[in-house]
Amino acid sequence: MVGDKQLSQAISVINSGGIIVYPTESVYGLGCDPFNEDAVNKLLELKQRHVNKGLILIASHVRQVLPLIQPLAANDLARALKTWPGHHTWVFPKSKLVPDWVSGKYNSVAIRVSKHPVVVQLCQKLNSALVSTSANISNQSEFKSIKDIKHLFGDKIGHYLNASTGKEINPSTIHDAHTNTIIR
Repeated sequence: MVGDKQLSQAISVINSGGIIVYPTESVYGLGCDPFNEDAVNKLLELKQRHVNKGLILIASHVRQVLPLIQPLAANDLARALKTWPGHHTWVFPKSKLVPDWVSGKYNSVAIRVSKHPVVVQLCQKLNSALVSTSANISNQSEFKSIKDIKHLFGDKIGHYLNASTGKEINPSTIHDAHTNTIIR
């Protein structure tokens, strides 16, 4: 959990098109408003990640992601719901609401409903999902401390939410929602 002042600052940065660093279940994440193309492009540039790769969206409740997905079968959503909130990301066919700068070259979107208290606070206050990608340069090791992330990104980040990550060691498992195969 973070205090109201920190949370308000983070929300203000997100709403003004900025990028934040925040804790997730296993690593610190870079986040921004997924529907703000300029914010997502800034995040991708910082991360040195190509837009074609797509990004994960994280939420505090399934209601925040239902409009973004089009499950192929009723079982697909039921399968994901059994693991949410939790450390599982599910890839669903995307709805027309998901912008290409989020889905990349795919016709799908990766979604996670988190139980991390800071993510829950953020997404509840925003009443929206948030971009979630590790706070590092693409294809490099994740950082385990805010200090190291600040050293890397400095004032290019609008706000650093300094709270503990969860107890998970690895990034979330990514599943295909229709086939239930593990992607990562």
